[in-house]
Amino acid sequence: MSDPVSNFSQNWAFAVFILGVFALIAFMLGLSSLLGSKAWGRSKNEPFESGMLPTGTARLRLSAKFYLVAMLFVIFDVEALYLFAWSVSVRESGWAGLIEATVFIAILLAGLVYLWRIGALDWAPQSRRDRQAKLKQ
Repeated sequence: MSDPVSNFSQNWAFAVFILGVFALIAFMLGLSSLLGSKAWGRSKNEPFESGMLPTGTARLRLSAKFYLVAMLFVIFDVEALYLFAWSVSVRESGWAGLIEATVFIAILLAGLVYLWRIGALDWAPQSRRDRQAKLKQ
């Protein structure tokens, strides 16, 4: 068992770091409140981005397909991350690693095929899809 004195001697640097972080936070908040502008006005409270005044409202209705594409991007981006990590250690992982990577890719590919088959990736309106189906026949 370690006694409190040796425990403190091992963790003093972390305690100094935490103390420094809180001191820095207090300094930045205090300085910004002292030196910051106190003026109020209608134009001060408006958002201003890239040199353009806002038009319209921020409450836009987006299709759920935008979120679907975002989720697919995240899924396949994470897949690329895992496969990159696997490719770095392919020699060390051997045949077992190759089989695991193949199963991983197969599961994600099965999910992509499922989404494709149910039409989750079709962005065209139904009328255009119907016309394309008639042209194929």
